[in-house]
Amino acid sequence: MNTSSVAAYLAASAREQVWHVDEHDQVLGIVPRSQIQEQRLITRCTYIFVYNSAGLLCMHQRTAHKRLYPGFWDLAAGGVVAAGESYQEGAERELEEELGIAGVPLTPHGRFFFQSSESKLWGGVYSCCWDGPIRMQPEEVMDLRWIDTTSSWRREHELYTPDSLQALLLVTV
Repeated sequence: MNTSSVAAYLAASAREQVWHVDEHDQVLGIVPRSQIQEQRLITRCTYIFVYNSAGLLCMHQRTAHKRLYPGFWDLAAGGVVAAGESYQEGAERELEEELGIAGVPLTPHGRFFFQSSESKLWGGVYSCCWDGPIRMQPEEVMDLRWIDTTSSWRREHELYTPDSLQALLLVTV
């Protein structure tokens, strides 16, 4: 991606209308995504763990221009739930946008609260089984690999998104 494409993508992302919720996941209003980021408000996000039929998990590396955790490895597809969407609808949209996966049944695994110095959010966690092709969204995903989460999958010198690590604790496949 060139510099102007990245700038346009980031500007559009900042303008997205998203849910502002409280610490109990109750809706307080609808605000631009930039306001969530600037004021460290709580929003809703989705986490979709994509497994293949062999039980391997699709992990992807975030692009270097992502606001949160640039270049980190993410164990889940997903993102911010848009205003007017349910967690399920947001999960379906994000899965198709990031990895090109559509029309696959999602298994819900519950919700969790995540808070760090970078963000505060309620996360809706889902999983699915997918053996088809993956189409990486160039604005958000720069690499991917399949891992066996039951073995030693972490690599020295790699960074992993802390929210997806927490979300994975809810998944039983």
